[in-house]
Order: sequence, then structure tokens, then C-alpha cells
Amino acid sequence: MRSCGAPPRRGHVKVQYEESDPKKERREPPDWRRQLDNIREMRSRRDAPVDHMGAEKCYDSHASPEVGRYHVLVSLMLSSQTKDHVTAAAMRKLREHGLTVESVLRMDDDTLGKLIYPVGFWRTKVKYIKQTAAILQDEYGGDIPDSFEGLVRLPGVGPKMAHLAMDIAWNRVSGIGVDTHVHRISNRLGWTRTQTKTPEDTRRELEDWLPRELWSEINWLLVGFGQQVCLPLSPRCSECLNEHRCPSAHHSSPGKKLKLSPSKTPRGKTRVWVDSPRPSHAIKVEKALPADPPTERRRTRASAAVAPRESTVGLSIKPDPDAP
Repeated sequence: MRSCGAPPRRGHVKVQYEESDPKKERREPPDWRRQLDNIREMRSRRDAPVDHMGAEKCYDSHASPEVGRYHVLVSLMLSSQTKDHVTAAAMRKLREHGLTVESVLRMDDDTLGKLIYPVGFWRTKVKYIKQTAAILQDEYGGDIPDSFEGLVRLPGVGPKMAHLAMDIAWNRVSGIGVDTHVHRISNRLGWTRTQTKTPEDTRRELEDWLPRELWSEINWLLVGFGQQVCLPLSPRCSECLNEHRCPSAHHSSPGKKLKLSPSKTPRGKTRVWVDSPRPSHAIKVEKALPADPPTERRRTRASAAVAPRESTVGLSIKPDPDAP
């Protein structure tokens, strides 16, 4: 069996990007170059899972260019919500079985499902892979689209996959591929003006100031960094060279603002604002109010039952003893 490998990462790629206003003022985060250099140093060993099992390592480098590009696309489709080692294992089984557009079209759903299991959402991915293969056969002669717009039209292919496919398969950069690692780390480092909610928001923020020649490198750097050091939970800040340069150091995640409608505030609780790790953010937490002692509550209810009511003109009215 041919090994799951690829040539060393490209040193220079052509950058394809949307036209922008050259006079537009760019906002660069302070100290970002030093932060990036530190991440490069921490990633110099290239021993993260993405370095051995990412999309660049899971296509057959001895296959024809068209088949190799198809392998890249399929590996990216499988990688969504899936660990790298699971994706790599599925790709290995697919290649052993024969992974081409034609072979996928001949394959029944059960066979394809068994080959890619246990990738995340494997049943849905079976459907998307079969639908995509039919489109590639009918519209692209068995190859994959050579544009970002064509790639995102394929079932199950989102912006991140399309940008990475353009970079890896076609050696052209159409944008930054932002996954959960790039999204999380960019926010922690303060590379976004505000805490972005989605990877697409983060991509737009990064592309607004990051030099275009770094668009290809940034995904590979941050994904591996996020797998080894800047973990989603309990990041290893004490091992990070940016420990004293990161605004989120020693905090598991940047501060978030939790919204709670006044009408839905639980009874007996009130809202208290607490400063988050980042000064520009705050979070709402609920704090239980001390409850009245049972005796005091009974006394209060009894007093309310016999307390005289006042009319609108301030006259005291005694309760009617015959009232039910």
C-alpha cells in the first residue's frame, strides 16, 4: 500500500484574494509579530497530530493530480468534527479500497459508511461524499473545482474546507482556513477587535490586517499550536513562550457575556456583574439571595392577612368579619 504522505509544506504560494481599498487603515494587534515568532519556535519540531495526519498528509502523492486533489477534498470533508487520527484511519481504508470519483459512485452507501466509520456524522458524510462525486463527474470531468466559489457549492463543503482545498490541492490561497483552533487562539491572543462568535467572523477579522503572505502558514501554525499547547480546556500557559504576552494567559477561555432576560430571572436570585479575565468583557452570574427564616415568613403572611387596607383617600378600613 502506498504510504499516506505528501511533499514538505510549500514555502511560497500564490495568494488570491478579494480586492480591497489600499487606503483603508489596517488595525494590527500590538506585539503580534513577536507572538507569531514564538508560535513558530514552539511549532519548529512539527510533531503535532496535524503534521502527520492532516489533509496534506492523507492523499496519495503517487496518484494522478486529479485523484490526489480528490483525496484532499475527501479528507477535508471527513475532518469536520473529527480528530485527525480518526480522519487519517478512514482515509487509509478508503485508499486501500480504491478512492476515486468513479469508485465512490459505484460504491453502495453501506460499504462507504463502513469505510469511514467512526468519523463524526458519518451517515451525513456518506450522503455528501456520494452527492459530491456525482457533481464532480458531471460538471468537472472527475476533478475538483479550481475556485473557492465552485468548492463551496459542493454538498458538505464549507468556507474553511474550500480555502484549505484551494491552498493544498491547487497551491493557491483564496483566504484563511479558520477552524476551531484558529478561532479560539486568535481570540485568546487578542488578534480580533472583539470576541468573535464564529470562525467566519474570525476569518474576516484576520484577513483585515494579517499580511497576505501569511494566510497559508497561519492555519498550519495555529492548528498544531492548539493541539499541543493552547488547548481548549486547561491550556498549558506555563509552557507557552507567549505566557507574558497573551492577554488570556492562565485563563481557560476568554471572558464571555451571558445574556439573561429580566423576565426569566429565577425567583430568589439576582444578577451580579463580575469582571472577566479580559477587562473589556464581563459576565453575568446569578447569586442566590438569603431566604427569610420560616418563622419570619409565616409571621409576615399572617400579618398581611389581617393588615388593614387603606383607601385612595387615606382612610383606614377594617376587614369585614363576615367576609369568606
